Amino acid sequence: MGSEITYAIAAGVLGGGVYALMAAGLTLVFGVLDIINVAQGILVVLGAYLSYVLYRHLHINLFVGLLITVPAMFGIGVVIYWLFIRPLRGSERTSMTLLACFAVALIIEGVLYREFGSNYVSINAPVTSASVHVLGIYLPDIYLYGFGLAVLTIVALYLMLYRTGFGRSVRATMQNQTAARLIGIDVTRVSALTFGIGTGVTAIGGMVYGSISGGFTPNSGYDLISRLLAIVILAGLGSIGGALAAAVFMTTAEALVDIWQPTWAVAVFYLAMIIILAVRPSGLFGRRAVRAQ
Repeated sequence: MGSEITYAIAAGVLGGGVYALMAAGLTLVFGVLDIINVAQGILVVLGAYLSYVLYRHLHINLFVGLLITVPAMFGIGVVIYWLFIRPLRGSERTSMTLLACFAVALIIEGVLYREFGSNYVSINAPVTSASVHVLGIYLPDIYLYGFGLAVLTIVALYLMLYRTGFGRSVRATMQNQTAARLIGIDVTRVSALTFGIGTGVTAIGGMVYGSISGGFTPNSGYDLISRLLAIVILAGLGSIGGALAAAVFMTTAEALVDIWQPTWAVAVFYLAMIIILAVRPSGLFGRRAVRAQ
């Protein structure tokens, strides 16, 4: 039993890093644009398919392939913003962006079905089957790499936000879009680039997701978005660092419960969110604030 608990904790922590990697773009976009991107799940799946194509058909290493998929997903994100998000105005903008993002998800899902069909595909690279022996248990290499990528991505986003001129423009846009415009910030450009960055990050999450999952289809985005939203809400909407802590907490709790009651494991993922939000509605790391437009 001791080894099972040790493995559950290790798997929960490492799995949390993977989920945080997939949720980082979602929380960044919400923090800046006040948009809940319900297309995030299918964007992660799209990133997984891109990595699958590069590895399976072009024999490009999964990590080297990120040099192609991240810029490609960034470009897709910018296009999505300009075509579907930017034109929305007025008091109904928040609700309309939900519908717009859902429409984007349906379009991408349809394209993936057309190109790849409904059969499961999987990324079977050497790194996906290798493991390392630590403290009496075997940990898959891809989980270790995924956790490392999650930490690096979150640190990179933090440095971008708090150590660069563009980051200052982003934070000004987060706090008050009207004031940001008055001091000469191109809010539309900042918003488009931020949405692009948030989408580009999903390429990394998609590669890791495609590598650790037993298989994925265009329909896999629905289960992903429910979990990603739970993580982002628990962390506190807009808290990038909090997404890592929340993801690790929830996946570890799920893994531990799975030892004794497997049928309740998935429910614990959401039950933990409900209990914590009942005590702290703003999430673990969220701040109560009024966003000025």
